[in-house]
Amino acid sequence: MHFKQALKASCAFFDNRYGATDLFMLKALRVIFAIVCLAAVTLLFVDFTGFAAGHWGWLAKIQFVPALLSLNLLVVAALVVLTLVFGRLYCSVICPLGVFQDFINWLHNHFGGKRAKRNNRFRYHAPHKKLRLSFLTLFVVMIAVGIVGLSSTAFAAAGLIEPYSAYGRIATQLFAPVYDAGNNVLADMSAASDNYDFYHVLPRFAWPVFIVAALTFIVVVTFAWIGGRNYCNIVCPVGTVLGYLSKYSLLKPVIDKSKCNGCRKCERNCKASCIDGHNHVIDYTRCVTCFDCIGNCSQHAISYRPALRKKAADQGAEAKTETKADSKTDAGRRSFIITGAAIAGGLVARAAVKGDGGLAPVKDKKRPERETQVVPPGAISASHLNARCTSCQLCINSCPEGVLKPSTDIESFMHPVSYYTDGWCRPDCTTCGDVCPVGAIVSLDPAEKSSTKIGTAKVDLDTCISASAGQQCGNCERHCPAGAITMAPVSDAPGAHLRPIVDEAACIGCGACEYHCPVGTAGIIRADHSAIHVEGVDVHRLI
Repeated sequence: MHFKQALKASCAFFDNRYGATDLFMLKALRVIFAIVCLAAVTLLFVDFTGFAAGHWGWLAKIQFVPALLSLNLLVVAALVVLTLVFGRLYCSVICPLGVFQDFINWLHNHFGGKRAKRNNRFRYHAPHKKLRLSFLTLFVVMIAVGIVGLSSTAFAAAGLIEPYSAYGRIATQLFAPVYDAGNNVLADMSAASDNYDFYHVLPRFAWPVFIVAALTFIVVVTFAWIGGRNYCNIVCPVGTVLGYLSKYSLLKPVIDKSKCNGCRKCERNCKASCIDGHNHVIDYTRCVTCFDCIGNCSQHAISYRPALRKKAADQGAEAKTETKADSKTDAGRRSFIITGAAIAGGLVARAAVKGDGGLAPVKDKKRPERETQVVPPGAISASHLNARCTSCQLCINSCPEGVLKPSTDIESFMHPVSYYTDGWCRPDCTTCGDVCPVGAIVSLDPAEKSSTKIGTAKVDLDTCISASAGQQCGNCERHCPAGAITMAPVSDAPGAHLRPIVDEAACIGCGACEYHCPVGTAGIIRADHSAIHVEGVDVHRLI
């Protein structure tokens, strides 16, 4: 009784303290924060200088699924508390894919023709409970399969519908090329004026990932253009989990029947299609706390306040919108969420311009065929990376040397692997581990990074211009930061050619030798790739 009295008092406080103007400001504040958050997260994926990652890279780590997979339980708990107090503010402010859908909805309302400009295009419909539960079940199963190592592609499959990773691929493959093109135009214009504040960047583009990103973009935009937040409330696993938590949130949009004139404008403008204007009922599992209903109600009949327990008459009205099958689904959902929580608990068990030290940059070199792929330092092993990476592409975009590229292999599709055609992995760079939000790449300090062995250099003496052609090269020896390569005569004969010899115990696999090898460039065509290349190791180790 004391709690109920306190709740009634808080409702009266909200009603008396906050007038209609104050409530309408809630939407304006939410929109401002959402725009800032979306712009900041987008810059994380398109900015090639590392400025964004260095200043607000934490935004990637407060996304729900990355925080859960990296066992950042403090962030997960904070997001749960946020939802239980304010509802699904995460979906309407923090989640980039959710805010992006709001932007598409805004475009439709303003540029979708005369009918769209009148808005009023939505209607209440019953929730797709079985479909939502199916996508959530599929997502949890794929995560569990990936964690226990039964499939190396399970995490990549789960990442297809995970909102943060899906938006990351859209940003890196669809938005970043436009950003890069604009930068290169500015670089040309600046160079014409002898100003070199801007510099050309290589295109960040990968056909396999582009296809996935384009398909995701089409699906998300179609959902948003036609049905507002249907993707969030049908496909998105985060939306489903937070939706059922928000059903018990303290603050909710509440309809005052005594003020409502039955115009149902709130229902026709609800992009989540969760307001049943006829019965004055709001489905809080789908409400994303966007405050559009408050802004559209001319009678001030909707307020954002603590919601009292429904009266018997209200419960009967809401029950009419539910079917017996839905009631059974509710019971199954509750048991599933408990199971999902148990599984989640079980989880706890380019600012620098590329150069070669003064020589001309290497161009037109092809990637060698490696028996074992090289994965970035901090990934520990290919299996560890594959069991945790959701393919958001943030590490690939943030790599200042352009070493990391999305894999095209089935087992590691879209996961980062190291290629040394555009640069090499500098021992003092720890960017990939610093920005990874899911713990697939562990953050290392420079000392650990410079002594972590991720591969071993192998020499092809038949194509080495020093060993087989007698030319004085030695690029690999000069550029090896670990001092693991020495030039030695191929024989004891006087004037014998020199060949590179790799000290495998000292080599860390950074790729400096492979990148700086002149073989495979446009001018030296003895082979289409370097005469020395790095083979990955099964498990990284300190040397």
